[in-house]
Amino acid sequence: MQSANMRPLFLLTVVALGPATAAAQEVRLDKISVTATREARSTADVPQAIAVVGQETLDEKKMFNIKDALQGIPGVLIDSKNGGFDARLIIRGAGLKAPYGIREIMVLRDGVPLSDPDSFTRLDFVDTLDIERIEVAKGPGNLFASGSSGGAIQIFSKSVFEQRANSLRVGYGNDGTENYHLRYGWKLGDDQALAVTLTHRKMDNDWRYRNRFDTTQSSLKHGLALSGGDVLESEISYSEANMQLPGAMDNGAANGYMFDRFRDSGKQTGTSEAWKHSGRYSKVWFLNSKLEMQRGAFTFKPRVYFNTWYHYHPVTGIINETASWVWNLGTDLEAQYKHDQGSLVGGLTLRQERQPDSRKYQYGDVARIVGGPQAGRITATLSDRKGVLAEVDDSKTLLTGVYVQESWRPDARWIVDLGMRYDTVRFEDRNQQFWKFDYASGRYVTGAGRSSLTKTFDLPAPKLAVSYKLNESFNAFAMVTQAGQIPSTSEISNNPRLEAPIARNHELGLKGRGSDWQLDASLYSNPVRKEIVQQYNGGVTSYLNAGRTAKKGFELAATLGLGGGWEGGGHYAYADYKYQDFTELVGGANLDRAGKYLPFVPKRQYGVFMGWKGGSWRARLSANSWGEYWLDNANTEKYQGWEWVTNLSLAYERNGHSLSLNVDNLADKHYAFETKKDTSGRVTYTAGAPRSVNLTYRYDFQ
Repeated sequence: MQSANMRPLFLLTVVALGPATAAAQEVRLDKISVTATREARSTADVPQAIAVVGQETLDEKKMFNIKDALQGIPGVLIDSKNGGFDARLIIRGAGLKAPYGIREIMVLRDGVPLSDPDSFTRLDFVDTLDIERIEVAKGPGNLFASGSSGGAIQIFSKSVFEQRANSLRVGYGNDGTENYHLRYGWKLGDDQALAVTLTHRKMDNDWRYRNRFDTTQSSLKHGLALSGGDVLESEISYSEANMQLPGAMDNGAANGYMFDRFRDSGKQTGTSEAWKHSGRYSKVWFLNSKLEMQRGAFTFKPRVYFNTWYHYHPVTGIINETASWVWNLGTDLEAQYKHDQGSLVGGLTLRQERQPDSRKYQYGDVARIVGGPQAGRITATLSDRKGVLAEVDDSKTLLTGVYVQESWRPDARWIVDLGMRYDTVRFEDRNQQFWKFDYASGRYVTGAGRSSLTKTFDLPAPKLAVSYKLNESFNAFAMVTQAGQIPSTSEISNNPRLEAPIARNHELGLKGRGSDWQLDASLYSNPVRKEIVQQYNGGVTSYLNAGRTAKKGFELAATLGLGGGWEGGGHYAYADYKYQDFTELVGGANLDRAGKYLPFVPKRQYGVFMGWKGGSWRARLSANSWGEYWLDNANTEKYQGWEWVTNLSLAYERNGHSLSLNVDNLADKHYAFETKKDTSGRVTYTAGAPRSVNLTYRYDFQ
């Protein structure tokens, strides 16, 4: 229940916060979350910092990328190089070392892991137009998150039994944007349902050199209601995705002050990197089946899943190809028991990934320096055609995990979660390297020959969390959790001596809920031992363990209904992330980085939004900012960040028909979403997208 004097306080909070979160608007009635605890609870009763992005928010987005849904959540940093399925995602510093893809963060869809057993996540087979809601649980201590210290993101697709989800969508925009989606489901009698989805998306992204993207996705879902209220749901999907990955820019005279020209024109005509034809071209089959059975106080939820994929993946110095399809097979067997004072949940996870014939090739078409001391050095790729076979690799990763959590409710005010995950990950790799790219000379040189590697990580993740209901409006929570982080296969191959980082999170929080307002605040300290950090040196990316890092922060998000169909809100995050014990090898010397800040993570992230609904109309204006951050581990230079990048959505809906306009980067700001500096002193910039305009028609079948 909201007291009369709460409205002025929240108006002051919203104004003081500065810009805002698109996700914060979601809770007029408190949302339900299952990702943090594997138990359905209102978000106010979950003793962890979480955010839920619901259907109303998703309907207002063009949803080409999960960035469209998650930008503006405090503590979550996300952007995309080309607006397709790629995403640079960081939660409270976790994921910072990933040059592409998502690492250190577990990503699931309908309870099925999208992350590989080594914690690497690709999103090329996620149909972003078939999403019902997204839950974000920040930090360690998640029963779903096997070997992931950054938390978990769970994507819930539209249920096969939900006939109201049937819709047709057609959208067009600038830069060659096209967006087509059909979802149609029907019942086969009283106990069965089918649903078909077909989606095609493309973007030419003419504002930047080599930045095209397209994907075609299809899926078939089947639902069967069994006797006794049991439900079996199954799905098979197929995706083809083609994505060019544009290179970065420097701002040197040799390349014509490329970044300055982008800031003036909003056009990136090339890249200052030699590797001009990076991309990822994939084909993915994904199958999963889940059963839910309830017998009195017991609920059993077995899940099985299988995905197999092929990709052609030109990157810096090398071209990757899976000559034989990679496969990933797993199961999660979950059981719950409700008793008089709470509930007990436990289960077993078993997953294996096999990459039987992964190959690396030299680039087949390159330009080289002729004559002089640099003769033979590669200066540019001319295509992404593969050349001489450079490496053959056969790897296998096995993850086994068990988890248990008791949620004790001694009375109506208290919830105590006491839990544990224990995961074991075993890597096996056999490799034969014929050639490798030598960054110092800029040439392909003789490889290391045959090698093999076997490594096992044991990762305990205990959790103690308490929620206390202060009154009808406010809940306080406290938690102490720990999680180990699985190094990815590529990181271990780069540095076989890597150890698994251990993150231990201490957090206090406050959650407020009223009939037309919401408040979420968290204060946390997350020291990490053996943090894996990324080092750039002349184009070479390497990974090494830091001794210790200290991550401290504060997050705040608020929304308020203003009457007359209006609502407003804001978010703010403060991050103080420092190395406590870390030496970095530069030019043959170990340099002490203790006391230095981690690069790229801004100290301040903030935003505001204002929304309105009236009759058949709705509108929303939001603006987000990233503050300044350091470019390198040595803290030699800062980037000023970017401010008030504003997005607008406007929609009209009547009798099942709707027309919506989305304008991202309304003011057409030209900025770098990522700036970094390597140990040689070279600074590069990855451009943020200029203004994009998309018009979408949707018809909801009645």
